[in-house]
Parts: sequence; C-alpha cells; structure tokens
Amino acid sequence: MSELSLNAAGVRKVFPSGEITLEVLRGIDLEVRSGESVAILGASGAGKSTLLHILGALDVPSGGTVELGGEDMFALDDARRSEVRNHRLGFVFQFHYLLAEFSAVENAGMPLRIMGADPAEANRRAAEILTELGLGDRLHHRPAQLSGGEQQRVAVARALVHQPDFVLADEPTGNLDSENSRMVARMLFGGIESRKAGFVLVTHNESLAAEAEKSYLLRDGKLYRN
Repeated sequence: MSELSLNAAGVRKVFPSGEITLEVLRGIDLEVRSGESVAILGASGAGKSTLLHILGALDVPSGGTVELGGEDMFALDDARRSEVRNHRLGFVFQFHYLLAEFSAVENAGMPLRIMGADPAEANRRAAEILTELGLGDRLHHRPAQLSGGEQQRVAVARALVHQPDFVLADEPTGNLDSENSRMVARMLFGGIESRKAGFVLVTHNESLAAEAEKSYLLRDGKLYRN
C-alpha cells in the first residue's frame, strides 16, 4: 500500500442550541499517514465522536476541509463520497452494529458485498480474517450466539476485510470487560499494523490510547498534542 494521508484543516462544527450556537470543534488540524496510529482523548461530550465522524465523511463540517489522498471529501458529490468512504475507510464503533439475520462470516464480508464482490469470495476473505482473530470455529454463528468480545472481533474483521487505507474507531472497547477489552485492542492494533493502514482512535481510555504512536487531547474544541 503506497503512503497516503488523511488531513483535516481548520475543521469546525457548530450546533444550534436555541437562540445560541454551540461550537464543538474550533479549527481542528490533524494529519494521519498510512501505517500511523493516532489516539484522540477527551472527556465525554468533548466532540471526539463528532470529529471522527467528520474525518470519516459520515458528518459534514461547518467549516474547514478533510482530504483523503489529496481528494477533498466534501467537495465530492454524495455518490463519489460514499464510494471513497466504502472503499478506503473502515469503521469500528462502541456497539458492533452486526446484522442479526446474518452469520459472523456474512457480517464480516459485508463491505465486500457492498463493493460488488461475489458473495462466495467475500465469505472466503472474511473467513480468513475471522480465523486470524480467533473465530475460525464461529464463522456461521449469528450475533446472538456470540459473546460481546466475539461480536466486537467480528466488527474488527468487517473493518479490515476490504483492505482500507484508514481505520477509524470510536470507543471500540467501551462495551467490553477488561479482559475482552485487552483482547480486542490487541487484535485491532495488530490487524491494522500488519496491513499498514492508518488508524484513528477516539477514546477516554488512557491505557488504550497509550498503544497508539501519537496521542492528542480534545478540549474546549481544540486539539492538543499529548
């Protein structure tokens, strides 16, 4: 994978609140290169998730730009922006968002299906990653038949299966106990590192953030290097 960068420049986000406006992000600048891991710490309500959603083109900033590989994400039309997001980004959230009616391997392979891959090939590639994550004997179990830690590992596999340039994670271990948190974190960092993808993690967990190469603090709408 050639080196790419995900760049935010002057990113602002303003929410109306009655007769006033609430400026959650106040000119955020951030560069993340492929193969680099970055953690963003901050208190609840600091705007971490808002920033991550803007970096992933899931939300639109009130000002500023986000570029992926030199392409301005918010200058694109909706169809092209969705295409770039689906092909080049992977996401892991606090809740797994697995589809209840599909098996683990089908859920993990869903990004490939969305991209038009043959279902059998999508399942094959998903099975490889699930096996890598220790779920080789759980491929055909549905989410309700999996533990919380197993569900989140399926979500990690889903984020990696299409070989994204960057993975964005929002409190990926927030719903897990300490043992499963450590396991999922190890597999998430390991899976991303082995694929040389860039990684942006937002969390309030300082021990998880310490695993990243760079760490920032989001406070009062500004980003500070730790």
